[in-house]
Amino acid sequence: MKSLLTQSLVDALQSLQGQLLSEPVDSDWITLERSRDPAHGDFACNIAMRLAKGARRDPRDLAQAIIAALRPHASILKAEVAGAGFINFFLAKDVGLAELQRVHEQGESYGRVPAGHGEKIILEYVSANPTGPMHVGHGRQAAYGAALANLLEAAGQEVFREYYINDAGRQMDILAVSVWLRYLELGGESIVFPQNAYRADYLLPVAQQLRAREGSGLQHSAAAVLRDLPADAPAGDKDQHVDALIQRARQLIGEQSFTRVLQFARDTLLAEIHDDLDGFGVRFDAWYSEAALGKSGAIDHAIDKLRAQGNVYEKDGALWFRATAFGDDEDRVVVRDNGVKTYFASDIAYHLQKRERGFSRLIDVLGADHHGYVARVRGGLTAMGEPGDSLEVCLIQLVSLFRGGVKLSMGKREGNFVSLRQLREEVGNDACRFFYLMRSNDQPLDFDLELAKSKSSENPVFYVQYAHARVASVMKEAAARGLSYDSAQGRLAAMREGGTLLGGDTAHAMISALARYSEIIVHSAANRAPHALAHYLRDLANTLHTYYNAERLLVLDDATRNARLWLLQAVQQVIRNGLTILGVAAPEAM
Repeated sequence: MKSLLTQSLVDALQSLQGQLLSEPVDSDWITLERSRDPAHGDFACNIAMRLAKGARRDPRDLAQAIIAALRPHASILKAEVAGAGFINFFLAKDVGLAELQRVHEQGESYGRVPAGHGEKIILEYVSANPTGPMHVGHGRQAAYGAALANLLEAAGQEVFREYYINDAGRQMDILAVSVWLRYLELGGESIVFPQNAYRADYLLPVAQQLRAREGSGLQHSAAAVLRDLPADAPAGDKDQHVDALIQRARQLIGEQSFTRVLQFARDTLLAEIHDDLDGFGVRFDAWYSEAALGKSGAIDHAIDKLRAQGNVYEKDGALWFRATAFGDDEDRVVVRDNGVKTYFASDIAYHLQKRERGFSRLIDVLGADHHGYVARVRGGLTAMGEPGDSLEVCLIQLVSLFRGGVKLSMGKREGNFVSLRQLREEVGNDACRFFYLMRSNDQPLDFDLELAKSKSSENPVFYVQYAHARVASVMKEAAARGLSYDSAQGRLAAMREGGTLLGGDTAHAMISALARYSEIIVHSAANRAPHALAHYLRDLANTLHTYYNAERLLVLDDATRNARLWLLQAVQQVIRNGLTILGVAAPEAM
């Protein structure tokens, strides 16, 4: 409906060129908003107010002239001037009925834009380091990324879902030495665990599996391991201590065995991440390894492109990227003085590789602590000859869990976090997905565990799912009473009577809410805002519950009953379509 009104306004404005308007009006200037009060119509537009100054006209007079230039259309009942110069549109009553018919005709495709009308997008999300289980923060990234991918596809985009495995560099060395130290403890050694190692209990099963696999072949005494190492914190430096431990492990068990421990730990924890995400209903088209990226020569390729453009220089034995020339606050090392390539070098090489795979839009879903990452990677892309604005980053703010009003403390390295699996087991996948998506990704999220488990109208996911199940319950009740339902007869009755059979204001409100669905899909995808769809579904569910309480549905009159059930089933379909995009089940019974 928005597109029809927009085109009507475009045609009207074109007809006023050379009269009231001296220049053509860009259609992007035309914005239509749903009216909050039915008394003000269905849509409102402020185009007259935007053009008034340039046209040297009173906004209300210009609005009246635009209305006079509108061509008559069966779907537009009337347009009138309001306030300082708004144009309010009132739609014909049967417009909503036509939308209901489209819902029934298109079913699960309703609200979706046909594929091939947008960009080729690679969406990277979660990408948690394979150094431990998924925690509740990763869960928010997973829910958001999966829902965003579904939304973009619904809006006609081509989306490739990718998980980037950060399995290279120092963090993996720390993981390997942490597992090895636990392995030594299982062999009877007593070791004060390093402050900067992964100290959580989740590594114990990994160490047990390593011991079952390796036997005592990697065993060494605590004295040999700790001899002459620099002191750990608080007496010494925790980074120097753990780095020295890594070197000692390499010396004692050999480089080949250390690599084997590292790969075993990575593969074991990555398998757990796979399992967690699969159980959460989050799947990817590809899992891309950082280690494999380095071995492929992609990092050298990226550095060569920077060098060819004159965007790197040597200083103090290291190779630096001229990041300040591309908007960053300081230049960045890409190759250290010891010849080791940096994480930044891997990051820009990975994004260059995405572009070279043919993706026009690169969307990364990252934690809030990556704020400074955006400018420098965009700068890297630009420096390599790619459009920096092809990269878009959606930052996910922190999640705080509350139980009985008390905030739970969490910290991954210390091991006092709540895992995604624990959260799913307590509140269920549906509550996890919906609660994660109820707030914009750029706002912190307070997750109320007790509310998520409650079966009440205060629980948003229960409220929406109950609306879907309520329609199924009505249909079962009709069958139990021996009352037939004929969809075709329901449509004919509703169209013939102009909607009067459907009920009063509550029916109109529900139809009006339903008709917004396609707009919400486009809006939510364009603004990377799954929360807008979640809020819409709650509002739509509210109109259904209100209608259910206001109107008699299972009446004896066939025409009235069929028309009202036809309406209910259309709303149920839209709720189901929306929940599917969010990754939430649409149950038939609650």
